[in-house]
Amino acid sequence: MKGQKVKTIIAIALPIQIILVKWIGSYPEFVENYYSNGLYPPISQFFRTLFGWIPFSIGDIFYLLLFWFAVKYLFKNWKSIRRKPLLFGKDILVVLSIVYFAFHLLWGMNYYRLPITTKMGIEKEYSLEGLTDFTEYIADRTNYYQTKITGDTIDPVKIPYSRKEIFQKTEEGYSKLKETYPDFEYKKVSLKASLFSTPLTYMGYGGYLNPFSNEAQVNGITPLFRLPTVSGHEVGHQLGYSAEDATNFIGFLVTSQNEDPYFKYAAYNHALGYCLSDLARKDEAKSKEIVQKLNPGVKKNFRELSEFWAGYENPLEPVFKSIFNTFLKANNQEEGIQSYNSVVGLLISYHDQNGF
Repeated sequence: MKGQKVKTIIAIALPIQIILVKWIGSYPEFVENYYSNGLYPPISQFFRTLFGWIPFSIGDIFYLLLFWFAVKYLFKNWKSIRRKPLLFGKDILVVLSIVYFAFHLLWGMNYYRLPITTKMGIEKEYSLEGLTDFTEYIADRTNYYQTKITGDTIDPVKIPYSRKEIFQKTEEGYSKLKETYPDFEYKKVSLKASLFSTPLTYMGYGGYLNPFSNEAQVNGITPLFRLPTVSGHEVGHQLGYSAEDATNFIGFLVTSQNEDPYFKYAAYNHALGYCLSDLARKDEAKSKEIVQKLNPGVKKNFRELSEFWAGYENPLEPVFKSIFNTFLKANNQEEGIQSYNSVVGLLISYHDQNGF
């Protein structure tokens, strides 16, 4: 009976936790000062030190074990579950309560920190004229680096590095970025290819941060020319930036400022995709006009990426995207999955102020 009392207390704590998180989250300056820049950094560095040196994902193995024990528990206790469904429901609430607490303690409160617009002094708002001019600029930069790398306009860019080398160069990019922005200092590297790369692809994801092991996970089968920005994006999450537009922006920033021309191409190519998509919704004719000016090699890289994702299309992908969209909205990201595209405004604002 004592065990059931403890379970009851933990289960009742779940709604209390939810209310407490939302209340604390309504004070972003407090979260920024005392969690994102206070409690979180030592937690993150502890886990990166603990697991970063291991070449495979400990967090993925943890998920596999958790799934195995859950299935084993259901199989072994199915009869008692049917007899006492309320007790089983309590067990589920206990697990959810513990997971909710661990998630927000170890990483999740970063969803409620000050937005990157405040920290960087940039905005999300932009005009159609600004979007058009910026898209043309990004297209020119993409063409330039494609030609510089391949020696012509015809061939697509093929990054000559292994995943490990890309991860190392991502670390070097953060070392350079911290010279201008000390907040982006990245010590104790923990950047890995996910063991679930194929399932991630079927779900339509390029990577994720494991909030319980603080490992930055990338989709290891993603075309290599896209991997630098994905790696930079996931490390951005690891550094405590939860919003997807913020980490897309950070991923571009750290990749574009890398001295390596392959990384610069990856950054501009990725940003161009977001810009063209946004412009197509607002001025389709102008978007098509800019696409016509792209080098054939750039178009081939876009086609390579499109064919890669098309090869994994399945009826469940929209379901996974819908679940993630709901998750983001529940965690203070009002735009949901559309927040990825908000990076365009951040890029335009930053470029207007600083250039790149």
